[in-house]
Amino acid sequence: MTMINQQRLVQHFLELVRIDSESGNEAAIAATLAEQLGQLGFDVQRLTVPEALSNGFNLYARLEGRAEGSILLSCHMDTVTPGNGIEPVIEAGIIRSKGDTILGGDDKSGIAAIMEAVRVLREQQTPHPTIELAFTVYEEGGLHGSKHFDMTPIQSNQAIVLDSGGPIGTIITVAPGQQNLKITLSGKPAHAGLAPESGINALTVAAEAITRMRLSRIDEETTANIGVVRGGAATNIVMPELYLEAEARSLDDAKLATQTQHMIDTFEAVASEHGAQVAIDTTRAYNAYRIGDDHPLVASVKAGFEAIGVTPHTRATGGGSDANIFNERGLTTVNLSTGMAKVHTTEEEIAMADLVAISRFLVAYLSR
Repeated sequence: MTMINQQRLVQHFLELVRIDSESGNEAAIAATLAEQLGQLGFDVQRLTVPEALSNGFNLYARLEGRAEGSILLSCHMDTVTPGNGIEPVIEAGIIRSKGDTILGGDDKSGIAAIMEAVRVLREQQTPHPTIELAFTVYEEGGLHGSKHFDMTPIQSNQAIVLDSGGPIGTIITVAPGQQNLKITLSGKPAHAGLAPESGINALTVAAEAITRMRLSRIDEETTANIGVVRGGAATNIVMPELYLEAEARSLDDAKLATQTQHMIDTFEAVASEHGAQVAIDTTRAYNAYRIGDDHPLVASVKAGFEAIGVTPHTRATGGGSDANIFNERGLTTVNLSTGMAKVHTTEEEIAMADLVAISRFLVAYLSR
C-alpha cells in the first residue's frame, strides 16, 4: 500500500494556500515552487509571460525517469478573489478558510498532491516515467497562462490536469468550448424629465434584447449568460450607452456557433428597431474537447485509480480548464478531481482524506 505522509502533505498544502496569488500576482508562489521543485531534483525552467498578464512566470519542470515513457502533470498557481491573507483551519478532517476568503484548494491541492507523490516515489526509490510539470499563471478568468505556455520543452504527448471537483476518481473527458461577447449599445441622450421621448435609452434596448434571448440552460450541452453590465451617469439623463459582456458555452461546436449567432442577431435586431447602434466584439476563449473512454490515456488513468481501490468514472463538465488549451495545442489531456468543493466561494473546502487519495493515485499511476 502506498504510504503517503499525510502530515507533510497537509502542511505543504497549508503553506501554499497562505501565499497570496490572486490572478496576475503569482510571483511569490512561482518563486517558491521553483525552489521546492529544484530541491526535489527537477530541472526547472521559468517561462516568461507578458508583463501585463502577471508579475510571475509559468513553470516547466522535468524529472528524468527510469521507467519507459513520460507524462505531463499540470496545475495552475493563481486563485480567484478574495484570495489574499488566507487563514486555513482544519475541523473534523476538513480544511477550509476561516470564512472571509476562498481557501485556494483550486488549484493548490493539485500542486501539493503532485509534489507529495514525487517525494514518496523518491523515498521508495520507485522507478517512474519521466515526469514533466506545467504550472501556469492566470488560469482563472481566461486560461491565459496556458495560452502563453511555451510548449517547446515538452516531450510528452499526454497530460493530466488536476483541477476539478467531485469525488476522487472523477475523470473529465469532455469539456465545452466558450465564446465571449463584448457588446456596446449606443442610444441617444436626453433630459429624463423634460424630453425623455427624444432620447433612445440604451438600457431599454438591452432589456428588450435580453428578454428575447435564449439564455441560461439552452440544452444539456449548451449554456449562455450575460454577466457584466455597465452604463449610466445620472438619473436625469436617458442612458445613452451601455456596455455588456456575455458568453456562450457548448460541448458541441455547431451548437456554440448557433447560440453565439442568435445572441448577436438579437442585439442587432432590437437595436435597429429602436434606432440605436450596436458594436459587438466576439472572440473564442477556448475550444471544446472530447476524449473517448477507450483512449489509452483514459484507460491508464482508470487503472491507476483501480490500483488504489477507487472506482473511476468519466464525465463531461460545463467549465473550461487548462486541459482545453493543452488539447487544442495537440497534447491529449484529461482533467481530474482533487476532491475540492465549493470552489470560488468563501465556503471552499477539501477533505484531508481526498488530498491523500489523489496523492496515492499519482503514486500508483506513476509507478505503473
